[in-house]
Amino acid sequence: MTPVSPHPPLTEFYRAPAEREHFVRDLFDESAPWYDWAIAFLSFGSGNWYRRQVLERAGLKPADHVLDIATGTGVVARQANAITPNVVGLDPSIGMLIAGREKARIDNVQARSERLPFRDRSFDLITIGFALRHFADLDVAFAECARVLRPGGKLLILEITAPRSRAGRVALGAYMGGFVPPVASLLTRRARVGKMLRYYWATTRDCVPPDAILSAMQRAGFGDARRAISLGIFSEYSGVTPPRPLPSASREGARSESAEIRAATAPAPAESD
Repeated sequence: MTPVSPHPPLTEFYRAPAEREHFVRDLFDESAPWYDWAIAFLSFGSGNWYRRQVLERAGLKPADHVLDIATGTGVVARQANAITPNVVGLDPSIGMLIAGREKARIDNVQARSERLPFRDRSFDLITIGFALRHFADLDVAFAECARVLRPGGKLLILEITAPRSRAGRVALGAYMGGFVPPVASLLTRRARVGKMLRYYWATTRDCVPPDAILSAMQRAGFGDARRAISLGIFSEYSGVTPPRPLPSASREGARSESAEIRAATAPAPAESD
């Protein structure tokens, strides 16, 4: 089966599709110490407030178990951890995980989203914060999410979506791809930080449309797959795993009980003359 990539190969950064995974891992490993600063700079410092609001709207509760996929330095996981202590972060970049460990003590696992090292039905909520564009295969990743979520569990994806209008795309590209990367490189004195932010914009610019993401969620079995949008560019995708079906014995018992109730409450037949 052909992998469903979130964007076409970006040959301006790597020569062939097979090099993508190695390129992305190295890029984030090397820019990890400055990642939180770069993201705060990109979002004018509003990111933490926004992430916390999204988690609260998603109905996250203190007893819930959360898996934050592609956690990076844990910017989403830390906000979830303020609501529940049961948070696990997962990322393929060891550099990102090490950098995030300095911010908060959250259980972290180095692994890929396409092969989650967890048992079936382990989590109530899975979050993916602005990292869907770095996956290798949406179908495989979403199928893994469905597997490790409990019945009735929720998948919550935060993403930046480039505007459909030409003027909007040009304006966002001028900021995210033109202004931010060189300024970030200058302030951090690290060319890699600027390259990471240029890649961030390229993956946003070329990401598959929202309908393709929702379709992939539905193919993985997520019900009520939907997208909400804020400020024209911030997408919130969500879907729910089906509830656990009643065991066959329970269904039979329920039918028998219903039949008994109907028999007991049915009106008596009219007497004939």
